[in-house]
Amino acid sequence: MNVVVLTLIVLLLCLFLKVPVFVSILAGCVTYFAMNPNVATLIIAQRVVAGTESIPLLAVPFFVAAGVYMNYSGVTSRIMDFCSVITGRMTGGLAQVNVLLSTLMGGLSGSNLADAAMEAKMLVPEMEKKGFSKEFSSVVTATSAMITPLIPPGIGMIIYASVTNISVGKLFISGIGVGALLCIAIMVLVRFVSKKRGYEPLRTGRVSGKELFQSLKGAFLPLCLPIIIIGGIRIGIFTPTEAGAVAIIYSLLLGIFYKELTLKNFFDGIKETVLTTGSIMLIVGAASALSWIFTKEQIPQTLTGFMLAHISNKYLFLIIINLFLILVGMFVEGNAINIILGPLLAPIAASYGIDPIQFGMIFIFNISIGSISPPMGTLMFVTCGITKCKLKAFIKEAVPFYLLLLLVLGLLTFVPVFTTGLVTLFY
Repeated sequence: MNVVVLTLIVLLLCLFLKVPVFVSILAGCVTYFAMNPNVATLIIAQRVVAGTESIPLLAVPFFVAAGVYMNYSGVTSRIMDFCSVITGRMTGGLAQVNVLLSTLMGGLSGSNLADAAMEAKMLVPEMEKKGFSKEFSSVVTATSAMITPLIPPGIGMIIYASVTNISVGKLFISGIGVGALLCIAIMVLVRFVSKKRGYEPLRTGRVSGKELFQSLKGAFLPLCLPIIIIGGIRIGIFTPTEAGAVAIIYSLLLGIFYKELTLKNFFDGIKETVLTTGSIMLIVGAASALSWIFTKEQIPQTLTGFMLAHISNKYLFLIIINLFLILVGMFVEGNAINIILGPLLAPIAASYGIDPIQFGMIFIFNISIGSISPPMGTLMFVTCGITKCKLKAFIKEAVPFYLLLLLVLGLLTFVPVFTTGLVTLFY
């Protein structure tokens, strides 16, 4: 057990020193094997390779590529025009467009960082021209990007399902309800703040039928993708992994149909996909070796026994897990938390009789909160890096949004229907 503690100390120390995540995990693993001469060091290499040989993980590069090609296909501008028409008369105007765009693009890209970077470049300058403060615009952009990993085909859901051996399809269905809940909650808060500060809507007059039809016509085909993915998986036409391949073909066909996908964009998309997938798979492989160490030392069984002996109520357990994950999420990158802690905590939750889909969505939601929280929030840094918003101003402006996220987390924790209702309906 002392060796495991030393392993974790080395891992966390490397993370705090901003060493790349996969190197930090491997450093902890190497420490363990160095302190255990009776355990063959060859196991590290075996586990790293074996960890990336999971069939569900094939969906990661597929959906990453689909999201990249969606951006190159002119889809984003068409979706944004549609969002502008739908939310134009709402108090908050472009801020409401920002939230709805993240929700709809989440069903296409699957990457919260890509979504935040895109909207920080496209919408924040326009929001500032309309009178929105830089801090408010940046906070709305970063917070709405949280919706992306919750909406299928979120990469975080695919990874979590892979490491905990639960249904990707059911997580996708649950994500629709959770993502919609968060979208509505943020839009309500944006309206409240905008009304208080006098942020005007984009338009005052009614939208004409012709204008609504034109915007819907441009956005209709891209918006069909999530329906095709979920419908195909549910009916049994293809698996979640095969759905990723379908998504790539669909995004390429859209690019050809809209005449915006060039040969250069095609090869740039391949390059982006390889780099993004490579960074994810390196973490997955390294974490697989760490999971082997935890399993060998019986850490999950020990933790389960300790929890069951000292905590009798499942809701108390969930409250403790929520606080723990939010704290960890402030310091550690989301994919690393997913891969390292998912296999450890999921069996404990099952011991309390908590639905695995509910716990999965709570887990992913907690990680998302960490992504906009100081001191290491990746969404916060990406957004502020592009908008040039000061971190102190961002954090101060984000306080009402943090409170809202805790309220939504409470609903997911204590009202299971928000996470399991759609799953029960579909399955």
